[in-house]
Amino acid sequence: YVLEEQEPRRKLQIGSLTKIATASVVLDWAERKGGDLNQAITIPPEAFVGTLENNVGFQPGDSITMRDLLYAALVQSDNIAAYTLAQHVGSHLLTEAGSKMTPVDAFVTQMNALAKQLKMERTRFVNPHGVDTNVRPMPFSTAEDMARLTRYAMNKASFRFYVSQKERQISFDRGGHRSNYMLRSTNELLGKNGIDGVKTGRTTRAGDCLILSANREPEVVTQGKAITVYPRHLIVVLLGSTNRFGEGGGLVARGWQLFDQWAASGRIANPKKLL
Repeated sequence: YVLEEQEPRRKLQIGSLTKIATASVVLDWAERKGGDLNQAITIPPEAFVGTLENNVGFQPGDSITMRDLLYAALVQSDNIAAYTLAQHVGSHLLTEAGSKMTPVDAFVTQMNALAKQLKMERTRFVNPHGVDTNVRPMPFSTAEDMARLTRYAMNKASFRFYVSQKERQISFDRGGHRSNYMLRSTNELLGKNGIDGVKTGRTTRAGDCLILSANREPEVVTQGKAITVYPRHLIVVLLGSTNRFGEGGGLVARGWQLFDQWAASGRIANPKKLL
């Protein structure tokens, strides 16, 4: 249920918020096909082309589990990790489809299929990481569509756990030597005021983007012998901001205020406000 919105259907670039879709496709594939997230895969040379920064310091040929790549992509927003996951899962999708696409193209096709399934009608993904420089056609989405995607992703316990981590140590094998790296979340509001996820994004075109999830204890309402438990969960989507953490924190506070008013007035759901 949408408590408040401003230009929810305006098409904008979303930067690394794209990785919510990337992780969702990976987790869906693992669930559907029994894929082992503890399987080690190799980072390919192509993962370093057009992915800009390399914060972790990965090198082509590094061997790392899919699980640690998911942490790198979601906690520290690593583009190389997102690309590597897309290539690996995409190669399996290609085997199923028997198509002549590249593995990453097959993966992005699946990202767009998920968007269609979730009725994200004003969204186009073009790569697994959200880099939008020198990219044609241009990727885009809307606040409304990203709220739909986030609701879907946050229904997965594994996804919720990944995006709740302030820090996470990952390890990878390089030429027989084990290296460790401590990831640090890009979400500065994590752990404050009930905020338990989700993801940041930033490119020159997208500006600063932020999606937050916040939880409170469920509300228990007793009427006679009937006991009803109402979950209390907010999702805030902020695109094209100039002060994402300041605005995001303010919107969470405002969201709870509106939520409490809505709950007090009987939780009447206006059909036009349903996502």
